[in-house]
Amino acid sequence: MSESGLDQARRKMRDGGVHATAIDVFSHFYGLLEAGETGIIAEADVDPLVDVPRQVDLDIAEEVGRAALAQTAIIKLNGGLGTSMGMDKAKSLLKVRGEESFLDVIVGQVRHARAAYGVRLPLVFMNSFRTQDDTLAALAAHPDVAVEGVPLDFLQNREPKLRADDLTPVAWEADPSLEWCPPGHGDLYTALQASGVLTALLAAGFKYAHVSNSDNLGAAPDAALAGWFASSGAPFGAEVAVRTPADRKGGHQVVRKSDGRIVLRETAQTLSTDAGAAADISKHKYFNTNNLWFDLSALAEELSRSGGVLELPLIRNSKTVDPSDASSTPVIQIESAMGAAIEVFEGAVVLEVSRSRFLPVKTTSDLLVLRSDVYELGEDYRLTAVVDAPLVDLDASFYKTIGSFDERFASGVPSLVQATSLTVAGDWTFSADVTAVGAAVLADPGAPATVPDGATIRADGVTES
Repeated sequence: MSESGLDQARRKMRDGGVHATAIDVFSHFYGLLEAGETGIIAEADVDPLVDVPRQVDLDIAEEVGRAALAQTAIIKLNGGLGTSMGMDKAKSLLKVRGEESFLDVIVGQVRHARAAYGVRLPLVFMNSFRTQDDTLAALAAHPDVAVEGVPLDFLQNREPKLRADDLTPVAWEADPSLEWCPPGHGDLYTALQASGVLTALLAAGFKYAHVSNSDNLGAAPDAALAGWFASSGAPFGAEVAVRTPADRKGGHQVVRKSDGRIVLRETAQTLSTDAGAAADISKHKYFNTNNLWFDLSALAEELSRSGGVLELPLIRNSKTVDPSDASSTPVIQIESAMGAAIEVFEGAVVLEVSRSRFLPVKTTSDLLVLRSDVYELGEDYRLTAVVDAPLVDLDASFYKTIGSFDERFASGVPSLVQATSLTVAGDWTFSADVTAVGAAVLADPGAPATVPDGATIRADGVTES
């Protein structure tokens, strides 16, 4: 049954136009899954990552940074639709500062770096089939962003979801598109090679790549960081940041005892019995920002050596075929993480970076903070926090989707520069010029309610002006 399952999956991928290398990668992971591999990284097998060099201590000469940036390409992971926020188009097209979208800000950051350092600095998006058309249409408004010889984008691969009971490709007549899933962002390396973009970048004279998520506007092009990576001589580098209580969950780098290599441990690779140790921020001090650097020639050589199949750890992700229907067929999605490539390359390095390099937007609560006066958007298109960002918790029953969020903040988001936190329970619509102060709380009113114009929200509720 399991052998037949792989044959069926390979046939489905061939019929679906999936590149042969991506099919080989899937087959490799299928073999691991079939053999019972889970990708688990036990706490007993690792040591904490320590003695990490810091960005604030870097002393990179300007000419070194400029020379490194001149050989660097910027790659943005842009396959997400923002479905968790009710979106049906590329998440990067969401407006984040006035009329500026994530994509507009990214383009602005690249333009500024090009002008400031006199470099080409290509910008390339890894899209999915669902984000490509919208993204390229939006990029048409920025005709200057293209660099000769380098494509604007390449496509992430796709693979079948597998039935959890027999590992055959799932069938779902209600919506056949749900039979497919992305292979996780570890597919970056396969897609770069299969699309020809890796070859194109090398042919155009580029030596390094910096990769980050398109919803992380903190990961702007940085000459000093480019200079650090180039000067290290390393094939691969990862930016890490110091964990706070808000970072107890999520991926973090550890050191494998068996060979001393730095490895990435995701939540899905953690034993339930190790959850407490993994969440101990005093023990495991750093988290993975998913801002990565790699040497393009080193990647090409490793892909050539391995036949296009990097030895990335398997991530076994258990879901239902329709994520919105818990009663639908249980499936397994085979995934890998791009940051896990740190263990593939001998001599990989890490750098502790400022928290300002990590500004992801995963929820509308995150979006509210970025849209607020906590951040300023400079001429260089970098977002700078004027105060420590407050913790915002919006009631998911009423603010989860971008449509319901925008409806309740149609008159503008509240001022948060005086707030340490904002907790909103229940259905509140915000009028204009609202200010949150201290540990601001809106209790559930039990029915739709409105925060009046000019009101102040404090720990004990709303005070009208």
